[in-house]
Amino acid sequence: MHETDMTKALILTVRDWWESQPEHPPIEKVHLTVGQFTCVEPAGLQFAFDVQTQGTFLDGAELVIQETPLIAYCHPCQAEYRPEMGLHYACPTCGTPMEDIRSGRELKIDRVEYAAAAPTVSTTQRNTDNV
Repeated sequence: MHETDMTKALILTVRDWWESQPEHPPIEKVHLTVGQFTCVEPAGLQFAFDVQTQGTFLDGAELVIQETPLIAYCHPCQAEYRPEMGLHYACPTCGTPMEDIRSGRELKIDRVEYAAAAPTVSTTQRNTDNV
């Protein structure tokens, strides 16, 4: 299952960022964009994240996955279309093979949400930072 390896890489990337922060803020959420054409199963990624973060600096953090659809562009038709994953990738209008993918290959960390104590206030403040 390549979701396990991807999750390890995700954790290492977030850890590198987290260790560079002077106060090592508690991470609440990791926002991830996963394209439909990456062949990454979001449920598998979520499971691997939950298992691999137990007892780590990410224990209790939520993995928020935003999926992006596969969208291709047909140059002869001058139109975008949504190929049927695993069934039919050619343009449904003219049959031209899919060659220009506009969306669906993304696999990236969008942002990390963390809690940071305000200097003069004892309550928790929510911050968002791009990684």
